Amino acid sequence: MHMRKAGNSGLTLSRLGLGTMTWGRDTDEHEAADQCRAFIDIGGNFIDTAATYGDGDSERVIGGLIGTLFARDEVVIATKAGITFPDGVRSVDNSRHALIAELDRSLVRLGTDFVDIWQVHTWDPTAPIDDTLSALDYAYNTGRARYVGVSNFTGWQLAISATKQITNSAKAPITTIQSEYSLLNRNAEIEILDSAQACGVGFLAWAPLARGVLTGKYRNGVPSDSRGAAPHFAKDIAPYLDASSSRIVEAVCVAASGLGYSPLEVALSWVRDAPGVTSTIIGARTGAQLRGVLKTEEITLPEIVRTALNDVSL
Repeated sequence: MHMRKAGNSGLTLSRLGLGTMTWGRDTDEHEAADQCRAFIDIGGNFIDTAATYGDGDSERVIGGLIGTLFARDEVVIATKAGITFPDGVRSVDNSRHALIAELDRSLVRLGTDFVDIWQVHTWDPTAPIDDTLSALDYAYNTGRARYVGVSNFTGWQLAISATKQITNSAKAPITTIQSEYSLLNRNAEIEILDSAQACGVGFLAWAPLARGVLTGKYRNGVPSDSRGAAPHFAKDIAPYLDASSSRIVEAVCVAASGLGYSPLEVALSWVRDAPGVTSTIIGARTGAQLRGVLKTEEITLPEIVRTALNDVSL
């Protein structure tokens, strides 16, 4: 698998990252191991998780694979903190106290002394940014995190965070930002990608298939075995089932038919090779599904197709 540097750092990531949001919930330990094995076999090195995924079970599953399926230094493990769901209600707390406490719990669940990338999961308007950034400094300076980053920040939120960190050599530089990016959601192009490039920060794309909609499987309704039919995912997929999205999905399907590829391969290749993208995070419920996704490593979209998809998805 091709490798890319994350921004101005020395961190090298595979251009496809393995997402683990369903691990420990919809994906059991055996399927997770099968996915991880397929990903590593093709040369992938970047595994992404979060403290909130499966209420911590995703991290526990990954921890169980360290030392049995792969050596700790063979993979880049990234996790996130700042979001919790007490009593089922989403809560964001980016205070220094909350973030460091969650990092320590993540390390216990992962069974490791450090994570390679520790990310603030989302912006917290109630927490002073200097307080939040001090937690990143602590993690970095104590060796609990080799690199630090942010997730779901806007362009200006990234810019102010990265700028504050780079002005003092004792502070932890922001290495990555993680944002949603796909043919159905190009909001990252408004400011975030430009901000990341200007600040020397690597860009990690999540939901490159718009939660599966760009595979074309929702063209004739919501399959009963899909995420769109699952109560905890349906609300996230519904916004991508409108007329505008359907038009873009049809264009992807036409392009795929003409090239002899699947819609998934076309949509994922478009994100993976978009300007400014360091790594694209992919997820699957089974090892068989993931192996199908990993076939995109053999594909490069012709420029005329990329241009046509750019135009139709604006």
